Amino acid sequence: MGEMLENRTWDEIKVGDRATLVRTCRFEDVELFGIATGDLNPTHYRAEDALRLASHDHIMAQSLWGGSLLSALLGNELPGPGTVYKTQDFAFEQPVEVGDTVTLTVTVVEKTPPTDVVLECGAVNQRGESVFRGHARVAAPTVKVTQPKIELHEARLARRHHVFEDLIRRCADRDPIAVAVCHPCDQVSLEGAVDAARAGLIDPILVGPAARIRAVADEIGLDIGAARIVDTPHSHQSAERAVELCRSGEAEALMKGSLHTDEMMHAVASSQTGLRTGRRISHVFIMDVPSYPRTLLITDAAVNIYPTLDDKVDILQNAIALAHVLEIAQPKVAILSAVETVQSKITSTLEAAALCKMADRGQITGAILDGPLAFDNAISAEAARIKNIVSPVVGQADILLVPDLEAGNMLAKQLSYLADADAAGIVLGARVPIVLTSRADSAKARMASAAVAVLLAHARRNRAAD
Repeated sequence: MGEMLENRTWDEIKVGDRATLVRTCRFEDVELFGIATGDLNPTHYRAEDALRLASHDHIMAQSLWGGSLLSALLGNELPGPGTVYKTQDFAFEQPVEVGDTVTLTVTVVEKTPPTDVVLECGAVNQRGESVFRGHARVAAPTVKVTQPKIELHEARLARRHHVFEDLIRRCADRDPIAVAVCHPCDQVSLEGAVDAARAGLIDPILVGPAARIRAVADEIGLDIGAARIVDTPHSHQSAERAVELCRSGEAEALMKGSLHTDEMMHAVASSQTGLRTGRRISHVFIMDVPSYPRTLLITDAAVNIYPTLDDKVDILQNAIALAHVLEIAQPKVAILSAVETVQSKITSTLEAAALCKMADRGQITGAILDGPLAFDNAISAEAARIKNIVSPVVGQADILLVPDLEAGNMLAKQLSYLADADAAGIVLGARVPIVLTSRADSAKARMASAAVAVLLAHARRNRAAD
Protein backbone atom coordinates (compact mmCIF):
# COMPACT_ATOMS: atom_id res chain seq x y z
CA MET A 1 0.00 0.00 0.00
CA GLY A 2 1.32 3.44 -1.01
CA GLU A 3 0.50 6.93 0.28
CA MET A 4 -2.93 6.81 -1.40
CA LEU A 5 -5.85 4.53 -0.58
CA GLU A 6 -7.72 3.12 -3.57
CA ASN A 7 -10.58 0.66 -3.32
CA ARG A 8 -11.85 -2.00 -5.69
CA THR A 9 -15.56 -1.83 -6.33
CA TRP A 10 -17.77 -4.91 -6.54
CA ASP A 11 -17.74 -4.62 -10.32
CA GLU A 12 -13.91 -4.50 -10.41
CA ILE A 13 -13.33 -7.44 -8.08
CA LYS A 14 -12.67 -10.85 -9.64
CA VAL A 15 -12.61 -14.30 -8.06
CA GLY A 16 -8.96 -15.07 -7.36
CA ASP A 17 -7.98 -11.51 -6.49
CA ARG A 18 -5.55 -11.46 -3.57
CA ALA A 19 -3.99 -9.03 -1.09
CA THR A 20 -1.30 -9.49 1.56
CA LEU A 21 -0.22 -7.73 4.76
CA VAL A 22 2.96 -8.43 6.76
CA ARG A 23 3.23 -7.36 10.40
CA THR A 24 5.69 -8.14 13.21
CA CYS A 25 4.10 -8.51 16.63
CA ARG A 26 5.68 -6.22 19.22
CA PHE A 27 5.03 -6.33 22.93
CA GLU A 28 3.64 -2.80 22.60
CA ASP A 29 1.03 -4.14 20.16
CA VAL A 30 -0.08 -6.74 22.69
CA GLU A 31 -0.32 -4.11 25.42
CA LEU A 32 -2.28 -1.68 23.23
CA PHE A 33 -4.70 -4.44 22.29
CA GLY A 34 -5.13 -5.29 25.97
CA ILE A 35 -5.71 -1.63 26.86
CA ALA A 36 -8.28 -1.23 24.08
CA THR A 37 -10.18 -4.43 24.91
CA GLY A 38 -9.60 -4.82 28.65
CA ASP A 39 -8.08 -8.29 28.13
CA LEU A 40 -6.01 -8.97 31.29
CA ASN A 41 -5.12 -12.61 30.59
CA PRO A 42 -1.62 -12.81 32.16
CA THR A 43 -0.31 -15.13 29.42
CA HIS A 44 -0.18 -12.03 27.20
CA TYR A 45 2.07 -10.01 29.48
CA ARG A 46 4.49 -12.30 31.37
CA ALA A 47 6.44 -15.26 30.01
CA GLU A 48 6.31 -16.97 33.42
CA ASP A 49 2.52 -16.90 33.35
CA ALA A 50 2.44 -18.14 29.75
CA LEU A 51 4.55 -21.12 30.84
CA ARG A 52 2.62 -21.74 34.05
CA LEU A 53 -0.87 -21.36 32.62
CA ALA A 54 -0.53 -22.36 28.98
CA SER A 55 2.70 -24.41 28.83
CA HIS A 56 4.16 -21.89 26.42
CA ASP A 57 7.56 -20.35 27.14
CA HIS A 58 7.05 -17.01 25.37
CA ILE A 59 4.55 -14.20 25.73
CA MET A 60 1.61 -14.90 23.44
CA ALA A 61 -0.36 -12.24 21.59
CA GLN A 62 -4.12 -12.27 21.89
CA SER A 63 -5.53 -14.60 19.23
CA LEU A 64 -7.71 -11.82 17.85
CA TRP A 65 -4.72 -9.48 17.59
CA GLY A 66 -3.78 -11.33 14.41
CA GLY A 67 -7.40 -11.60 13.37
CA SER A 68 -7.89 -7.87 13.84
CA LEU A 69 -5.23 -7.18 11.22
CA LEU A 70 -7.72 -8.49 8.66
CA SER A 71 -9.73 -5.36 9.30
CA ALA A 72 -6.78 -3.30 8.06
CA LEU A 73 -6.22 -5.53 5.04
CA LEU A 74 -9.88 -5.56 4.00
CA GLY A 75 -10.48 -1.90 4.79
CA ASN A 76 -7.33 -0.57 3.14
CA GLU A 77 -6.58 -2.95 0.29
CA LEU A 78 -9.19 -5.50 -0.79
CA PRO A 79 -11.89 -4.39 -1.25
CA GLY A 80 -10.60 -1.18 0.44
CA PRO A 81 -12.33 2.03 1.59
CA GLY A 82 -16.09 1.61 1.90
CA THR A 83 -15.95 -2.09 2.82
CA VAL A 84 -18.48 -3.23 5.42
CA TYR A 85 -17.85 -6.44 7.39
CA LYS A 86 -20.80 -8.88 7.48
CA THR A 87 -19.45 -12.17 8.89
CA GLN A 88 -16.12 -13.71 9.86
CA ASP A 89 -15.06 -17.14 11.10
CA PHE A 90 -11.68 -18.22 12.47
CA ALA A 91 -9.86 -21.45 13.18
CA PHE A 92 -6.80 -20.60 15.31
CA GLU A 93 -4.02 -23.14 14.75
CA GLN A 94 -0.83 -21.63 16.19
CA PRO A 95 -0.30 -18.92 18.81
CA VAL A 96 1.50 -15.75 17.80
CA GLU A 97 4.49 -14.98 20.00
CA VAL A 98 5.85 -11.52 20.61
CA GLY A 99 8.49 -11.04 17.90
CA ASP A 100 6.74 -13.27 15.34
CA THR A 101 6.27 -11.89 11.84
CA VAL A 102 2.80 -12.72 10.53
CA THR A 103 1.86 -12.72 6.85
CA LEU A 104 -1.90 -12.37 6.24
CA THR A 105 -3.48 -13.17 2.89
CA VAL A 106 -7.06 -12.72 1.68
CA THR A 107 -8.30 -14.28 -1.55
CA VAL A 108 -11.66 -13.68 -3.23
CA VAL A 109 -13.52 -16.99 -3.59
CA GLU A 110 -17.10 -15.88 -4.28
CA LYS A 111 -19.16 -12.89 -5.44
CA THR A 112 -22.88 -12.57 -4.76
CA PRO A 113 -24.89 -9.67 -6.22
CA PRO A 114 -25.48 -6.95 -5.47
CA THR A 115 -22.40 -6.31 -3.23
CA ASP A 116 -21.37 -9.40 -1.25
CA VAL A 117 -17.86 -10.80 -1.55
CA VAL A 118 -16.53 -13.87 0.28
CA LEU A 119 -12.78 -14.02 0.93
CA GLU A 120 -10.66 -16.88 2.16
CA CYS A 121 -8.43 -15.58 4.96
CA GLY A 122 -5.24 -17.03 6.33
CA ALA A 123 -2.06 -16.14 8.19
CA VAL A 124 1.32 -17.84 8.57
CA ASN A 125 4.29 -17.00 10.81
CA GLN A 126 7.91 -16.60 9.74
CA ARG A 127 8.37 -20.37 9.92
CA GLY A 128 5.54 -20.95 7.47
CA GLU A 129 3.25 -22.38 10.18
CA SER A 130 -0.45 -21.63 9.85
CA VAL A 131 -1.59 -19.18 12.53
CA PHE A 132 -5.26 -19.01 11.60
CA ARG A 133 -7.61 -19.54 8.68
CA GLY A 134 -11.22 -18.71 7.97
CA HIS A 135 -13.63 -16.84 5.71
CA ALA A 136 -14.95 -13.30 5.67
CA ARG A 137 -18.11 -12.03 3.99
CA VAL A 138 -18.15 -8.31 3.27
CA ALA A 139 -20.24 -5.79 1.42
CA ALA A 140 -17.87 -4.38 -1.19
CA PRO A 141 -18.04 -0.69 -2.13
CA THR A 142 -19.92 0.34 -5.25
CA VAL A 143 -18.40 3.82 -5.51
CA LYS A 144 -14.79 4.20 -6.64
CA VAL A 145 -12.57 5.94 -4.06
CA THR A 146 -9.00 7.19 -4.35
CA GLN A 147 -7.84 9.41 -1.52
CA PRO A 148 -4.80 10.15 0.70
CA LYS A 149 -4.26 8.03 3.77
CA ILE A 150 -5.80 9.41 6.94
CA GLU A 151 -3.23 10.57 9.49
CA LEU A 152 -4.02 8.99 12.88
CA HIS A 153 -2.67 10.21 16.19
CA GLU A 154 0.51 8.48 17.29
CA ALA A 155 -0.05 6.22 20.30
CA ARG A 156 2.71 5.78 22.87
CA LEU A 157 2.60 3.59 25.94
CA ALA A 158 3.50 5.08 29.29
CA ARG A 159 3.59 2.21 31.75
CA ARG A 160 2.93 3.03 35.36
CA HIS A 161 5.83 2.43 37.70
CA HIS A 162 4.89 -0.50 39.92
CA VAL A 163 7.97 -2.53 40.80
CA PHE A 164 8.91 -0.51 43.87
CA GLU A 165 5.35 -0.37 45.14
CA ASP A 166 5.18 -4.16 44.81
CA LEU A 167 8.43 -4.58 46.77
CA ILE A 168 7.22 -2.36 49.60
CA ARG A 169 3.82 -4.06 49.66
CA ARG A 170 5.46 -7.50 49.99
CA CYS A 171 7.05 -6.36 53.26
CA ALA A 172 3.70 -5.61 54.86
CA ASP A 173 3.49 -9.00 56.63
CA ARG A 174 7.14 -9.05 57.69
CA ASP A 175 8.57 -7.68 60.91
CA PRO A 176 10.82 -4.63 60.56
CA ILE A 177 14.52 -5.40 60.70
CA ALA A 178 17.21 -3.59 62.68
CA VAL A 179 19.38 -1.56 60.30
CA ALA A 180 22.65 0.17 61.13
CA VAL A 181 22.42 3.51 59.34
CA CYS A 182 26.01 4.63 58.82
CA HIS A 183 26.65 8.35 59.41
CA PRO A 184 23.22 9.85 58.54
CA CYS A 185 24.41 13.43 58.90
CA ASP A 186 22.47 15.15 56.15
CA GLN A 187 18.79 15.63 55.36
CA VAL A 188 18.55 13.05 52.56
CA SER A 189 20.08 10.12 54.43
CA LEU A 190 18.36 10.88 57.73
CA GLU A 191 14.95 11.32 56.10
CA GLY A 192 15.43 8.09 54.14
CA ALA A 193 16.00 6.11 57.32
CA VAL A 194 13.09 7.76 59.16
CA ASP A 195 10.73 7.29 56.21
CA ALA A 196 11.59 3.58 56.06
CA ALA A 197 10.94 3.33 59.80
CA ARG A 198 7.57 5.06 59.48
CA ALA A 199 6.65 2.61 56.72
CA GLY A 200 7.31 -0.27 59.12
CA LEU A 201 10.27 -1.57 57.14
CA ILE A 202 13.18 -0.99 59.53
CA ASP A 203 14.16 -0.16 63.10
CA PRO A 204 17.03 2.25 62.44
CA ILE A 205 20.16 2.41 64.57
CA LEU A 206 21.68 5.79 63.74
CA VAL A 207 25.47 5.52 63.89
CA GLY A 208 27.32 8.82 63.85
CA PRO A 209 28.03 12.03 65.80
CA ALA A 210 24.92 12.25 67.99
CA ALA A 211 24.93 16.04 68.33
CA ARG A 212 25.26 16.47 64.57
CA ILE A 213 22.48 13.98 63.82
CA ARG A 214 20.11 15.71 66.26
CA ALA A 215 21.03 19.11 64.82
CA VAL A 216 20.10 17.96 61.31
CA ALA A 217 16.82 16.51 62.63
CA ASP A 218 15.96 19.74 64.44
CA GLU A 219 16.82 21.83 61.39
CA ILE A 220 14.40 19.95 59.14
CA GLY A 221 11.77 19.27 61.81
CA LEU A 222 12.27 15.49 61.84
CA ASP A 223 11.28 13.45 64.90
CA ILE A 224 14.00 10.91 65.68
CA GLY A 225 13.13 10.50 69.34
CA ALA A 226 12.33 6.79 69.02
CA ALA A 227 15.55 5.91 67.18
CA ARG A 228 18.60 4.50 68.90
CA ILE A 229 21.72 6.61 68.34
CA VAL A 230 25.24 5.19 68.58
CA ASP A 231 27.55 8.15 69.07
CA THR A 232 30.83 8.23 67.09
CA PRO A 233 33.24 11.11 66.55
CA HIS A 234 33.68 10.91 62.77
CA SER A 235 32.66 9.05 59.61
CA HIS A 236 35.55 6.59 59.70
CA GLN A 237 34.51 5.31 63.12
CA SER A 238 30.85 5.45 62.08
CA ALA A 239 31.64 2.92 59.35
CA GLU A 240 33.57 0.66 61.73
CA ARG A 241 30.88 0.80 64.42
CA ALA A 242 28.02 0.20 61.99
CA VAL A 243 29.83 -2.83 60.57
CA GLU A 244 30.47 -4.09 64.10
CA LEU A 245 26.73 -3.92 64.86
CA CYS A 246 26.09 -6.11 61.82
CA ARG A 247 28.83 -8.57 62.75
CA SER A 248 27.42 -8.97 66.24
CA GLY A 249 23.88 -9.57 64.99
CA GLU A 250 22.43 -6.41 66.52
CA ALA A 251 21.64 -5.22 63.00
CA GLU A 252 20.45 -7.33 60.07
CA ALA A 253 21.37 -4.81 57.37
CA LEU A 254 23.65 -1.86 56.77
CA MET A 255 22.52 1.42 55.19
CA LYS A 256 24.84 4.09 53.79
CA GLY A 257 24.41 7.62 55.11
CA SER A 258 26.25 10.80 54.12
CA LEU A 259 29.79 9.41 54.13
CA HIS A 260 31.63 8.44 50.96
CA THR A 261 30.87 4.97 49.61
CA ASP A 262 34.55 3.97 49.56
CA GLU A 263 34.91 4.79 53.25
CA MET A 264 32.02 2.56 54.28
CA MET A 265 32.94 -0.25 51.90
CA HIS A 266 36.52 -0.22 53.20
CA ALA A 267 35.14 -1.14 56.64
CA VAL A 268 32.83 -3.73 55.07
CA ALA A 269 35.68 -5.36 53.13
CA SER A 270 38.12 -5.67 56.05
CA SER A 271 39.32 -9.25 56.31
CA GLN A 272 39.54 -9.04 60.11
CA THR A 273 36.60 -6.91 61.22
CA GLY A 274 34.43 -6.57 58.09
CA LEU A 275 31.43 -8.40 56.65
CA ARG A 276 33.10 -10.48 53.98
CA THR A 277 32.02 -14.01 53.18
CA GLY A 278 33.44 -16.62 50.83
CA ARG A 279 31.69 -14.88 47.94
CA ARG A 280 32.79 -11.66 46.28
CA ILE A 281 30.81 -8.55 47.23
CA SER A 282 28.84 -6.98 44.37
CA HIS A 283 26.10 -4.46 43.67
CA VAL A 284 22.76 -4.88 41.91
CA PHE A 285 20.51 -2.16 40.55
CA ILE A 286 16.82 -3.09 40.73
CA MET A 287 15.27 -1.17 37.85
CA ASP A 288 11.64 -0.28 37.22
CA VAL A 289 11.69 0.60 33.50
CA PRO A 290 8.25 1.72 32.22
CA SER A 291 8.98 0.50 28.67
CA TYR A 292 10.07 -2.99 29.81
CA PRO A 293 7.57 -5.55 31.13
CA ARG A 294 9.82 -7.13 33.77
CA THR A 295 11.78 -6.15 36.84
CA LEU A 296 15.31 -5.63 35.52
CA LEU A 297 18.44 -6.34 37.59
CA ILE A 298 21.74 -4.79 36.41
CA THR A 299 25.03 -5.96 37.90
CA ASP A 300 27.68 -4.87 38.74
CA ALA A 301 27.55 -1.11 38.28
CA ALA A 302 28.89 0.18 41.59
CA VAL A 303 31.47 -2.04 43.32
CA ASN A 304 33.63 -4.16 40.99
CA ILE A 305 35.38 -1.95 38.46
CA TYR A 306 36.90 -4.50 36.06
CA PRO A 307 35.72 -7.91 37.30
CA THR A 308 37.54 -11.07 36.25
CA LEU A 309 35.82 -14.21 35.04
CA ASP A 310 35.94 -15.65 38.57
CA ASP A 311 34.54 -12.40 39.94
CA LYS A 312 31.66 -12.59 37.48
CA VAL A 313 30.72 -16.05 38.72
CA ASP A 314 30.14 -14.60 42.20
CA ILE A 315 28.49 -11.47 40.82
CA LEU A 316 26.07 -13.68 38.90
CA GLN A 317 25.28 -15.95 41.84
CA ASN A 318 24.62 -12.91 44.02
CA ALA A 319 22.17 -11.51 41.48
CA ILE A 320 20.50 -14.89 40.93
CA ALA A 321 19.99 -15.30 44.68
CA LEU A 322 18.40 -11.85 44.80
CA ALA A 323 16.12 -12.74 41.90
CA HIS A 324 14.93 -15.82 43.79
CA VAL A 325 14.11 -13.69 46.83
CA LEU A 326 12.17 -11.38 44.50
CA GLU A 327 10.17 -14.47 43.45
CA ILE A 328 11.71 -14.83 40.00
CA ALA A 329 11.98 -18.60 40.19
CA GLN A 330 14.22 -19.15 37.16
CA PRO A 331 15.72 -15.81 36.16
CA LYS A 332 16.95 -15.32 32.62
CA VAL A 333 20.43 -13.84 32.49
CA ALA A 334 21.78 -11.91 29.52
CA ILE A 335 25.58 -11.55 29.57
CA LEU A 336 26.14 -8.30 27.74
CA SER A 337 28.79 -7.27 25.27
CA ALA A 338 28.91 -5.06 22.18
CA VAL A 339 28.11 -7.99 19.89
CA GLU A 340 26.32 -11.31 20.08
CA THR A 341 29.13 -13.45 18.64
CA VAL A 342 32.26 -14.73 20.35
CA GLN A 343 35.28 -12.74 19.19
CA SER A 344 38.82 -13.25 20.40
CA LYS A 345 39.57 -9.52 20.50
CA ILE A 346 36.59 -8.71 22.77
CA THR A 347 37.27 -10.23 26.18
CA SER A 348 33.71 -9.85 27.39
CA THR A 349 32.48 -12.19 24.62
CA LEU A 350 34.98 -14.88 25.65
CA GLU A 351 33.96 -14.55 29.29
CA ALA A 352 30.27 -14.69 28.33
CA ALA A 353 30.83 -17.95 26.47
CA ALA A 354 32.77 -19.37 29.42
CA LEU A 355 30.06 -18.38 31.90
CA CYS A 356 27.40 -20.08 29.78
CA LYS A 357 29.43 -23.27 29.62
CA MET A 358 30.02 -23.08 33.38
CA ALA A 359 26.26 -22.95 33.82
CA ASP A 360 25.93 -26.01 31.60
CA ARG A 361 28.38 -27.81 33.89
CA GLY A 362 26.59 -26.78 37.08
CA GLN A 363 29.24 -24.28 38.19
CA ILE A 364 26.60 -21.54 38.07
CA THR A 365 23.12 -22.54 39.19
CA GLY A 366 19.59 -21.24 39.56
CA ALA A 367 19.16 -19.41 36.26
CA ILE A 368 19.13 -19.65 32.46
CA LEU A 369 22.17 -17.95 30.93
CA ASP A 370 22.93 -16.75 27.43
CA GLY A 371 25.67 -14.60 26.01
CA PRO A 372 27.32 -12.78 24.60
CA LEU A 373 24.29 -10.67 23.77
CA ALA A 374 24.15 -7.07 22.66
CA PHE A 375 21.77 -4.96 24.75
CA ASP A 376 19.10 -4.78 22.03
CA ASN A 377 18.96 -8.57 21.72
CA ALA A 378 18.72 -9.02 25.46
CA ILE A 379 15.64 -6.84 25.86
CA SER A 380 13.98 -7.03 22.42
CA ALA A 381 12.70 -10.28 20.95
CA GLU A 382 12.14 -8.47 17.66
CA ALA A 383 15.79 -7.36 17.47
CA ALA A 384 16.92 -10.90 18.23
CA ARG A 385 14.71 -12.40 15.54
CA ILE A 386 16.07 -9.97 12.94
CA LYS A 387 19.55 -11.31 13.76
CA ASN A 388 18.29 -14.91 13.80
CA ILE A 389 19.18 -15.39 17.47
CA VAL A 390 17.22 -18.25 18.99
CA SER A 391 17.38 -18.23 22.78
CA PRO A 392 15.09 -18.50 25.82
CA VAL A 393 16.69 -15.31 27.18
CA VAL A 394 16.36 -12.77 24.36
CA GLY A 395 13.60 -10.26 24.91
CA GLN A 396 12.95 -11.69 28.38
CA ALA A 397 16.10 -10.93 30.37
CA ASP A 398 15.63 -10.51 34.11
CA ILE A 399 19.33 -9.97 34.87
CA LEU A 400 21.84 -8.03 32.77
CA LEU A 401 25.46 -8.89 33.59
CA VAL A 402 27.53 -5.99 32.29
CA PRO A 403 31.19 -6.25 31.22
CA ASP A 404 32.45 -3.74 33.78
CA LEU A 405 31.40 -1.00 36.18
CA GLU A 406 31.66 1.76 33.59
CA ALA A 407 29.28 0.05 31.18
CA GLY A 408 26.83 -0.84 33.94
CA ASN A 409 26.84 2.60 35.52
CA MET A 410 26.20 4.29 32.18
CA LEU A 411 23.45 1.81 31.30
CA ALA A 412 21.61 2.28 34.60
CA LYS A 413 21.83 6.06 34.43
CA GLN A 414 20.74 6.15 30.79
CA LEU A 415 17.65 4.15 31.69
CA SER A 416 16.96 6.51 34.59
CA TYR A 417 17.37 9.75 32.68
CA LEU A 418 16.25 8.78 29.17
CA ALA A 419 13.70 6.03 29.82
CA ASP A 420 12.07 7.39 32.99
CA ALA A 421 13.28 4.37 34.98
CA ASP A 422 13.48 4.19 38.76
CA ALA A 423 16.54 2.52 40.29
CA ALA A 424 17.02 1.00 43.71
CA GLY A 425 20.32 -0.52 44.81
CA ILE A 426 21.61 -3.24 47.09
CA VAL A 427 25.04 -4.71 47.83
CA LEU A 428 25.21 -8.50 48.11
CA GLY A 429 27.79 -11.11 49.04
CA ALA A 430 28.41 -9.70 52.51
CA ARG A 431 27.12 -11.12 55.79
CA VAL A 432 24.15 -8.74 55.62
CA PRO A 433 22.49 -6.81 52.78
CA ILE A 434 23.87 -3.32 52.31
CA VAL A 435 21.63 -0.47 51.16
CA LEU A 436 23.89 1.69 49.01
CA THR A 437 21.94 4.81 48.14
CA SER A 438 22.92 7.86 46.13
CA ARG A 439 22.23 11.51 46.86
CA ALA A 440 20.29 11.62 43.58
CA ASP A 441 17.95 8.76 44.58
CA SER A 442 14.28 9.57 44.95
CA ALA A 443 12.49 8.93 48.24
CA LYS A 444 10.68 6.02 46.57
CA ALA A 445 13.97 4.48 45.41
CA ARG A 446 15.40 4.71 48.92
CA MET A 447 12.30 3.07 50.33
CA ALA A 448 12.47 0.31 47.73
CA SER A 449 16.14 -0.33 48.55
CA ALA A 450 15.18 -0.71 52.20
CA ALA A 451 12.36 -3.08 51.21
CA VAL A 452 14.80 -5.27 49.27
CA ALA A 453 17.04 -5.43 52.35
CA VAL A 454 14.03 -6.50 54.43
CA LEU A 455 13.16 -9.29 51.98
CA LEU A 456 16.78 -10.49 51.93
CA ALA A 457 17.07 -10.43 55.73
CA HIS A 458 13.87 -12.45 56.15
CA ALA A 459 15.03 -14.94 53.53
CA ARG A 460 18.26 -15.33 55.51
CA ARG A 461 16.24 -15.92 58.69
CA ASN A 462 14.21 -18.61 56.93
CA ARG A 463 17.36 -20.37 55.67
CA ALA A 464 18.83 -20.33 59.18
CA ALA A 465 15.62 -21.86 60.56
CA ASP A 466 15.58 -24.73 58.05
